[in-house]
Amino acid sequence: MLDRLQAYVTQEATLRWEGSLADYLEIVRRDPVVTRLAHARLYDMIRAAGVEETPEGPRYRFFADKIIGLDVVLRQIMEYLAGAAQRLDVRKRVLLLIGPPGSAKSTLVIHLKRGLEQYTRTDAGALYGIVGCPLHEEPLHLIPHALREEVAQELGIPPIEGELCPRCAQRWQDPAEWGGDFGKVRVERILFSERDRVGIGTFTPGDPKDLDTAMLVGSLDFSKIAQYGSESDPRAYRFDGELMIANRGLMEEQEWLKQPKDFMALILTLAQERNIKTPRYSLIYADEVVIAHSNLHEYEKFIANPEFEAMKNRTFVVTVPYVLRVDDEEAIYRLMLREGAPQGHLAPHTLTMAAWFTVLSRLEDPKDQSLTLVDKLRLYNGERIKEVTDHQLQELRKQHPREGLSGLSPRDALNVLAHAQGMSGVPCVNPVDYLRAAKQFVEEGRFLIMAGAEQQKRLLDLLTKTREEYDRRVKETVMRAFVHAFESAAQTLFEAYLQHAEADLEKQKVPDPVTGEPRDPDTKFLREIEGHVGVGETAAKAFREEMLRKAGSAARRGEVFRWDSHPRLKEGIEKRLFADVRTLVKGTLGTKTPDPEQQEKLQQVTQHLKEREGYCDHCAQALLTYAGILLAREGQ
Repeated sequence: MLDRLQAYVTQEATLRWEGSLADYLEIVRRDPVVTRLAHARLYDMIRAAGVEETPEGPRYRFFADKIIGLDVVLRQIMEYLAGAAQRLDVRKRVLLLIGPPGSAKSTLVIHLKRGLEQYTRTDAGALYGIVGCPLHEEPLHLIPHALREEVAQELGIPPIEGELCPRCAQRWQDPAEWGGDFGKVRVERILFSERDRVGIGTFTPGDPKDLDTAMLVGSLDFSKIAQYGSESDPRAYRFDGELMIANRGLMEEQEWLKQPKDFMALILTLAQERNIKTPRYSLIYADEVVIAHSNLHEYEKFIANPEFEAMKNRTFVVTVPYVLRVDDEEAIYRLMLREGAPQGHLAPHTLTMAAWFTVLSRLEDPKDQSLTLVDKLRLYNGERIKEVTDHQLQELRKQHPREGLSGLSPRDALNVLAHAQGMSGVPCVNPVDYLRAAKQFVEEGRFLIMAGAEQQKRLLDLLTKTREEYDRRVKETVMRAFVHAFESAAQTLFEAYLQHAEADLEKQKVPDPVTGEPRDPDTKFLREIEGHVGVGETAAKAFREEMLRKAGSAARRGEVFRWDSHPRLKEGIEKRLFADVRTLVKGTLGTKTPDPEQQEKLQQVTQHLKEREGYCDHCAQALLTYAGILLAREGQ
């Protein structure tokens, strides 16, 4: 362990570099990209991690496993950075992230900050600044304006932008320091660090009575005024405001729309003019990406206030909604749990059912009366139901533009989970524990963002829908566990279906499995499986042809077309198998004194649940008990 720690310290030390201005100019000549501005650096950092092209658009691997389900949002941010990296007018905007609480706005910015810290420690992300400059500014600011165009052409870089800060301007004139001698200027490599306050700034507004713009722009050092004789002497000023230390990198403005107007104006001036206004000094050039974020309520007040009209045009707004896919929501929970130290075991489906309930709370009822809210959730999650086309799905998404901007947050879901763990009193939490805890939250009004009688009634209804989905999954899981060699049995049924479907379409015979004699295809067997998934008599031929086409296409590609390759056929086969074992399951789970054969079967089922489904002893027993109750109700 100590060896690894020492190796890290040694590696950090090797990244440190200091040289002359001439040395730096040679570095620029070899690698002009070191002079890029802040937006270009951030844009390059994200793209350097890799870009995956998808039918929906590019997906940036930099955010993989950290920002989940927000690909559209990330593309909008990259559109902003792409334009800003080219020094287009869009770089004069504050990037403003707006969304409900817990929608990953802060997480996104934190990930960018950590990424920049690491990127500046790579060869691709290297940058350099003047030694002793409080703003770590670009050494090329020393080049006189009359020579900048010529120098830029010679070095093969874009036009040089920016001015020396007051402190460096004084050092340039001071005979005791540089005295106009380029040879005395030293340059160093800059490594961003939020902890060390280099290249990354963060401002969080506190009590309005205690706010002072010095937090952003620095302040006078009164202990040095007498030493230097003037309040306007740069040596008597602390260039330690968040805007100063974020130069060359990224500035995060938390809850920006809650800040006083003079604070907001400072940020807008920085974004629009690349300048920081401080008392007693001329404008100070600064190059940084400004990312602000605030909640939806504050943004709506901001938009409605005519006093902010000029400010509105100086922001680039990106809305960050909650995710609307159950799979993404569940992945967010798993990420949040990994970042903590959860105790105990979570039964299968627990986080999935939590995600179901949470995502349902964010959805609006579809205008199409043939679709339910649960149908909509399934469609958003990538399932194919009721022959809904891709075009219809896109139209469904457009019906409610504000969908995802309200409802329960991932934090709410984890709060319920913590409560469920405390309530259960056992080392395992299952979906029933979670839903029971969620109901208590609703009834006690602990979901503050969705308080009120109408909202409570709606949430209770959504809990019922979630419970119905869990009941369906319980029966399916237990049925599958009871089927001996389920995969083998399912594949056998599937192959029989294809054989009889092909014989029926081709008007051929099939061999009897016992005698081998040719006989007519079993259309009753075909219709039984098709009926389980709602394929009518008139659509049966087309359905069979589709299955055979897909099987043939897979074979030509060298792929295996299995029983679970097609969702609807998979469902039909499962239901056929489940119907065969339903009586066995009800009899085994419904008796209080199982006979030896039933006990053996229960042991086999429990072992299957543990080895194949991820259950522990406790939650496997809880599942079987609950399944017995459900199946007993069906017989009433």
